[in-house]
Amino acid sequence: MFAAYAARIDRDQPLNGLELGDRPEPEVRPGWTTVTVKAASLNHHDLWSLRGVGLPEEKLPMILGCDAAGVDEDGNEVVIHSVIGQTGHGVGPREPRSILTERYQGTFAERVAVPAWNVLPKPAELSFEEAACLPTAWLTAYRMLFTNAGVRPGDSVLVQGAGGGVATAAVVLGKAAGLRVFATSRDEAKRKRAVDLGAVDAFEPGARLPQRVDAVIETVGAATWSHSVKSLRPGGTLVISGATSGDRPSHAELTRIFFLELKVVGSTMGSKDELEDLLSFCATTGVRPVIDEVLPLDRARDGFAKMASGDLFGKVVLTPVS
Repeated sequence: MFAAYAARIDRDQPLNGLELGDRPEPEVRPGWTTVTVKAASLNHHDLWSLRGVGLPEEKLPMILGCDAAGVDEDGNEVVIHSVIGQTGHGVGPREPRSILTERYQGTFAERVAVPAWNVLPKPAELSFEEAACLPTAWLTAYRMLFTNAGVRPGDSVLVQGAGGGVATAAVVLGKAAGLRVFATSRDEAKRKRAVDLGAVDAFEPGARLPQRVDAVIETVGAATWSHSVKSLRPGGTLVISGATSGDRPSHAELTRIFFLELKVVGSTMGSKDELEDLLSFCATTGVRPVIDEVLPLDRARDGFAKMASGDLFGKVVLTPVS
């Protein structure tokens, strides 16, 4: 079957390790099911995998892709929850939690095998392309906002780095949930797009906000860390799920954190129950993932290059060639 896969690890030029071509059919395991992929979306995790982060060389070649929507063996339209080993279903109780392609072949292929527990019904209201965007970036944003930040309608939130998958999701979900959302981006067009999607206003990174916020959604890391901390009201919460600009800020702002009793919460992915709630939320409210571009799988390299350059707003989705 045709697939996009990591053939080599290249920490400096990750796309050098990306290959497109034939790979073996998914391995059949007890408690697993095979899904025919109709759409799969890219995440920064796929780019980091090509750099060898979370993907050891002995696991190569590895079909990339964590997110997908498709049709299961019984003809049902489904969405894949990409956290494997969360409960032990299909893998055994002692296997640690991991994201699909850290251990098993991924979704950038015609078919993928996953534990049957990891398959959820796709709401009829969502297209395959829309549903495929939800299990990583949108689920991460959902958990950051509603589980770990604990915000409620009427609260204020700063979303750093509008344009990225998680940040864009946080703007859209925050607006739909009745939050007062502010956003930042280095790019003027992306700031305007964030406002169009529901942000009250959008600013250049580091700009002073009209008010201190209840929570900050942080995925950028070192470049925006100090601004994130300074933007919080006393007792506010900073939730971080990534550090695309690095994980060593020049100013950790420790004094401000303890003096103002700020909370710093790490957040990774989300649970199957949260994904089910997110799917229902999108189906019932009309909220839809922001898709930058849909590409056939044989143009996966173009999608990876766009994501690596940061020249996108929302998600890149891959669909089968045939």
